[in-house]
Amino acid sequence: MQPSVILVDEHDRQTGIMDKMEVHEKGLLHRAFSIFIFNSKGEMLLQQRAAGKYHSPLLWSNTCCSHPLPGEEVQDAATRRLEEEMGFQTPLRKAFSFIYQTSFDNGLTEHEFDHVFVGTYDGPVFPDAAEVAEYEYVKPDQIEADIAVYPQRYTEWFKIAFPKLSMYLTTSE
Repeated sequence: MQPSVILVDEHDRQTGIMDKMEVHEKGLLHRAFSIFIFNSKGEMLLQQRAAGKYHSPLLWSNTCCSHPLPGEEVQDAATRRLEEEMGFQTPLRKAFSFIYQTSFDNGLTEHEFDHVFVGTYDGPVFPDAAEVAEYEYVKPDQIEADIAVYPQRYTEWFKIAFPKLSMYLTTSE
């Protein structure tokens, strides 16, 4: 059985709970989060999604992303999933939220109210092989240049969130 996700309205107010795959098949708006980790050199930790992922396999993306469980606070879910997927913990701070919708070739649709968190970490990474094929730290300007030339290498939500994060970091400094 698939886990359930939290359905929300455009103001992030919970409207229900539904099976994760059913939500993605119907393209319903649901709560999610994305985590962007940087090292002390200012490089962003990217992950390449595992080959067995139900959508966007082997594409590069932000450090971690997922959905909070029903009844779970978003910040707590982000902390939990970062440790489960990437094998470490670090303090996370909420940056901003945004809504996006994108469809995939397999008929699934992501329609998420995405809470974005950032953090800094310089220690070892122990990714879960079922979630992550590879990982690497990359300078943001290199990521931007690579997306411009090879957008097909990156997840759709990362290509939407990355410029928003860059704007946030520029204006919050």
